[in-house]
Amino acid sequence: MQIKTVIIEDETVFRQMLTMALGRIRGLVVTGQFTDGRSGLDFCLKENPSLLIVDLFLPGLHGLEVVRTVRERLPGTRILVLTGHPDGDLPAQLISQGVHGFVDKSAPLNFVLQAVESVVNGGMYFAANVPPTAAATAGAMAVKAAPGARPGPTATSLAAVQTLSARELEVARLVAEGFSSKEVASRLALSVRTVEKHRANIMDKVGVREVASLVRWCVQSGLVRG
Repeated sequence: MQIKTVIIEDETVFRQMLTMALGRIRGLVVTGQFTDGRSGLDFCLKENPSLLIVDLFLPGLHGLEVVRTVRERLPGTRILVLTGHPDGDLPAQLISQGVHGFVDKSAPLNFVLQAVESVVNGGMYFAANVPPTAAATAGAMAVKAAPGARPGPTATSLAAVQTLSARELEVARLVAEGFSSKEVASRLALSVRTVEKHRANIMDKVGVREVASLVRWCVQSGLVRG
């Protein structure tokens, strides 16, 4: 089955290099290339691609607006974001938007290919080690604690987010959205036991003991909306 792919990237040389490199991936076909967000989004809504590779800073329509619309209208489309301007807030922000991968364009092109292969195979790939900004470290969101819950993190911990594996990020987000272990297992094609093991590992890494505290931590870290 063909992996129909759309690229929205305004830097011509980078877009051409990426298109040539993607030709190495078996079954992947670039069906559209666009330099502005609006044209690329319109094409996606018409053609329903399997994979969208999109820059953030685009003429016409910002990449995040493209991402939001595609997630709402085309939930089956996998999304990989590229940017040459990463900052500390960005990885958590993209995860909260449902993006499946993120790569800094200054990274080797091989990283982009690894990200594409991971994303199209159902995984996640976040290749960016950026320092948290002051807003990320100080801008914790006030969340009402559940009765009897222990205090959770008092500030957004992007460093902790980056310690989680791609699978753990998926599990954490689904748990925080209220899905049971059985529902998470069904969505990710895992056993309930594996999901519960992932959840235990996540809670250990981020330093919480109850699911309520994990949910609060996910909101504070930007994995889900409060």
